[in-house]
Amino acid sequence: MSNDTMNVSLDAALQEAQENFADGNPKSKAAHAMATQFMPGGNTRTSLFHPPFPLTVVRGEGPHLWDADGHKYTDFLGEFTAGIYGHSHPIIRVAIDKALDGGINFGGHGLIEAEFAATLCDRFPSIDLLRFTNSGTEANMMAISTALAVNKRRKVMVFNGGYHGGVFTFHHGHNAINAPFDFIVARYNDVRATQQLIKDNASALGVVILEPMQGGGGCIPATREFLAMLREMTKEHGITLIFDEVMTSRLSPGGLQGEHGITPDLTTLGKYIGGGMSFGAFGGAASIMSHLDPRQPQSLPHAGTFNNNALTMAAGLTAMTQIYTRDEVSRLNELGEETRKTLNAIATKYDASMTFSGRGSMMNVHMTTGEIRSVEDVARGNMRLRDLFFFDMLKRGIYMARRGMINLSLVHEQRHIDALLSAVEDFAVTRRPLVSTKAG
Repeated sequence: MSNDTMNVSLDAALQEAQENFADGNPKSKAAHAMATQFMPGGNTRTSLFHPPFPLTVVRGEGPHLWDADGHKYTDFLGEFTAGIYGHSHPIIRVAIDKALDGGINFGGHGLIEAEFAATLCDRFPSIDLLRFTNSGTEANMMAISTALAVNKRRKVMVFNGGYHGGVFTFHHGHNAINAPFDFIVARYNDVRATQQLIKDNASALGVVILEPMQGGGGCIPATREFLAMLREMTKEHGITLIFDEVMTSRLSPGGLQGEHGITPDLTTLGKYIGGGMSFGAFGGAASIMSHLDPRQPQSLPHAGTFNNNALTMAAGLTAMTQIYTRDEVSRLNELGEETRKTLNAIATKYDASMTFSGRGSMMNVHMTTGEIRSVEDVARGNMRLRDLFFFDMLKRGIYMARRGMINLSLVHEQRHIDALLSAVEDFAVTRRPLVSTKAG
């Protein structure tokens, strides 16, 4: 890279990167233009959009993706943690083919769903009884609604930066299209302020829900002190504590609740557990979940045409019993810890204003230095520099989230990790005038 290119301003560098992206992806550009005629912004998942247009992905195999223009990428997005098995895992393919051969839509109970439920109850400490849904969004909707119906209160505490699905988004406080619950938005990892907020609202507060590590907020782990305080305060005031482990359940054999030894009243699950199929589940203490038992008088209803669909049940049971075993959970997350440690060492080596936060196989880059404990800390970062990083990684064959999220999958080998490390180091070197802590 020439000195002229190295020393351009951040705005000019980002504009050049976007122009090069557009010039190099004419088929993705055309596909996006066509899609805008039938979908708002040509988009049906806001998180996948970025200007000037998103890539159109046409094929995936193992750890790799190919776009419409024939470019090959190593996939470090992993479908926002759901794609932990890589693409078209052969064991899951066999399970799905077998399910297809037996028929898809029964309108009745199947044999696999009870076995799948038993597997999940055994793995996660808080789950005595469980119900399936079709997504993490549905799981959180049902968990919150069930808890409020049981404890007959109305307020729900969430945390700034939290994401619990399409209608439970709190990246910048309350979202205009969120479900119409009476929300109280607190600051993540702020022990004293949150403790006081719970006390002040105890009589009306029915639910406290959080991710033990905020995923969409930037892979921000909760401290054990914070989680323990929430468990103590909610128990004291009869409030239902919900851990959203849709993402984080992959980080330990028993989820982060098992890692911390802190048991919530309810847990929500989703993403990777369905083996690549649409999946969600919520479960917890029998004292709460038994209210959904249709054998009981005045039970709470919970319907859903595809809750126990044959493809998800088959793929999910196979994935959780044959592929993402307890040993594999430990192996993958140890690899993630070592990878994140090395990435932060690269940032330190080149005096780069970059911090990789996270835990285990999930991580997120922030274009800032210092500890990341909340989205308020994330806001210190330079978002334009993060966008430049995204385009530079694509150019180097690394597919990740525009917001900086990176996830390892079971099919990543050391050579794939080395490619990621090399790409990040190259970015730190070639963009040093822009990324240095002394830049600007």
